Amino acid sequence: MPEEPQNSMNELIKTKLNFIEDVTQRADEVQKAVLSEILSTNAHVEYLQRFGLNGSTDPEAYKKLIPLVNYEDILPYITRIANGDTSPVLCSHPISEFLTSSGTSGGERKVTPTIEEELDRRSLLYSLLLPVMSQFVAGLENGKGMYFLFIKSESKTPGGLPARPVLTSYYKSSHFQNRPFDPYTNYTSPNETILCSDSYQSLYCQMLCGLIQNEQVLRVGAVFASGFIRAIKFLEKHWSLLCHDIRTGELNALVTDTLVRESVIGIVKPNPKLADFVEFECSKDSWEGIIIRLWPNTKYIDVIVTGAMSQYIPTLDYYSNGLPLVCTMYASSECYFGVNLNPLCKPSEVAYTLIPTMCYYEFLPVQRDNGFSDSFCNNQKSQDLVDLVDVKLGQEYEIVITTYAGLYRYRVGDVLKVVGFKNKAPQFSFVCRKNVILSIDTDKTDEVELFEAVKKSVETHLIPSGSHLTEYTSYADTSTIPGHYILFWELSNIPTKTVLKNCCLAVEESLSNVYRHNRVLEAVGPLEIKIVENGTFDKLMDYAISLGASINQYKTPRCVKFAPIVELLDSCAVFSCFSPNCPKWTSLGLKQWSNGD
Repeated sequence: MPEEPQNSMNELIKTKLNFIEDVTQRADEVQKAVLSEILSTNAHVEYLQRFGLNGSTDPEAYKKLIPLVNYEDILPYITRIANGDTSPVLCSHPISEFLTSSGTSGGERKVTPTIEEELDRRSLLYSLLLPVMSQFVAGLENGKGMYFLFIKSESKTPGGLPARPVLTSYYKSSHFQNRPFDPYTNYTSPNETILCSDSYQSLYCQMLCGLIQNEQVLRVGAVFASGFIRAIKFLEKHWSLLCHDIRTGELNALVTDTLVRESVIGIVKPNPKLADFVEFECSKDSWEGIIIRLWPNTKYIDVIVTGAMSQYIPTLDYYSNGLPLVCTMYASSECYFGVNLNPLCKPSEVAYTLIPTMCYYEFLPVQRDNGFSDSFCNNQKSQDLVDLVDVKLGQEYEIVITTYAGLYRYRVGDVLKVVGFKNKAPQFSFVCRKNVILSIDTDKTDEVELFEAVKKSVETHLIPSGSHLTEYTSYADTSTIPGHYILFWELSNIPTKTVLKNCCLAVEESLSNVYRHNRVLEAVGPLEIKIVENGTFDKLMDYAISLGASINQYKTPRCVKFAPIVELLDSCAVFSCFSPNCPKWTSLGLKQWSNGD
C-alpha cells in the first residue's frame, strides 16, 4: 500500500478526534436524531406497523408502543426473511446478509439480518482506532501490525442470502479488501492469507509472514486473547517448519491454496540468518517473553481481554514480559458500539465510550441476586429503561439497542457498568454476558444449557450404572492451552471410568453448536469431570457463609471462578477423567429456517 504524506495523516487523525469530541459533547441531540432517522426510514415496515406506531418518530410514542424484546421474540420475522420474504418486514432497506453470533438459541447460532450500509458504520468505528492510539503510542505509521485474522465457515439461507460471522462479512467486503492506506490496518499478513478458509494454511502463512517481517512489527494481536495464544502455541509446535521456509525461501508444500501461495511467495526470500535467530529463540527451554524476543519492536498486544477473556491475562503476560494489553473497541454481531479512549490502561480499567451515531441506545438497570452465585434478577420491565445520557455512575445495565438494520429495543445480553463520562457520553466497563457461566473461546454456555446437558448425561449413563449425582458445579480452566470445562461432581458412589468417560462425552454432545465447533477446531479442550469426596459441597457452603453469604439464600453456584473455591474443590477431588472423543459437529445449522420440507 502506498504511503500518504505525513501531514495528510495528521489531518485525518485530527478530523477523527474532533468527530469523537463533537458527538460525545452532543450525545443527547445525536441520539434523538439517530432514533428519528431510524423510525422515519423504517416508518412503513411491518414490525413497527404491527404495534401501531403509524409512522411516528416521537421518542415517547416509540417507547410506549414498541416492546422490549430478545432474540426468540423476533425469530419468526427473521425466519421469514431467511426463507426469502423480501417485503419490508423489519427494515425498509434490502437485507444484504445474515450475521451469525457466538450466542445460541436452542443450540443453534443466533442470526440477525443486516444491511449494506452497516459496513460504513463498522468502517467508521475502525477508522477511529488509529487516531485514538496515536495519542498514546508514537511512530505507529513507521511499521506494521502482526494480527492473526481469520474467516469462518458460512452458509446460505433458504432464500439465498449469506449467513456468516460479522468479521467474516467485514473481511470479505470491499471496505476491508480495498481499504485506503491506514497505518493501523497495515498488516504483515496479505489479504489472501486472511481470506483463506483453511485455518491451518491461513495461520501458517500469517505466522511465516510475521516472522519474516519481524523487525517491522510494532504491534501484535488477534480479535480475542484466546486466538492470539493459540497462534503462539501453533508457533511452538511448528517453528521448525517455519524456520525451514525462512532458510530456503521456499513455501511448505502443505500450503496448497493457489492465491495464498502466490501472495506469500513474493514475501518469502532465503534468509539463513533470520532462520538461525528464530530457531535459537524457539529451541530454548522457556518461552517466557517469546513475543518481544522474536518481535523486538513490539509496543503492545491488541486483543480483547475483558469479560471471559480476562482469564488469559497471565498467559499473555508470560509470553510478552508484561507488554501493555490493549482493548481498542467494543462491538457485537448486532452492532458496533464504541472505543476505548484510554487504550494503555490496565485490563481491569478498560472502559468503552459508546459512539452516539452507531445506533439508538437504551439501558435496563440490572441487580444481582443476593445469593452466593453470580446471577441476575429478571424482573426488569421496559419502563425501567433509561437513555444514554441518563445512566448513573456506578450502576450496572443491560444494553438495549435500536439499529438501522431493523432491531427495535433489542436486548443484546451484555451487562455493562458506568465508570465515567466523555463529555456527555457515558463510558462503560464490560461486566459479563448475562446468564453466561462458562466460556473458553467464542463458546458461551449458560446455566440452563449446562443443567440440561448434565441432566441428559446423568439419565443416559450415570443412573443406569447405579450411581446418582447429588451436587455439581463447573469451572472454565485456562491453565492449559486450549482451556477446557471442568465439572465437579459429588456422587452417591463412583462408577467405572468408562461410565464417566461416556458422561463427559454426553455432556459435550448436548452443548451448543458453537461449543462443539470450537472442540473440533481445538479452540476448546476435552471436557473433564472431577469426582469429589462426599461432603465437599457442604464445605463449599460453609466457606460461602464464612464470607458473608446468607444461609437462607445460599444456592450452590453452578460455576465457580474464585481461586480459593477452585482450590477447595480440587483438594477434595478423588478421581477425574476426560471426554474420550470430539463431540459431533455439523456446519452452521439452519434448521430453524426450514420450510418444513
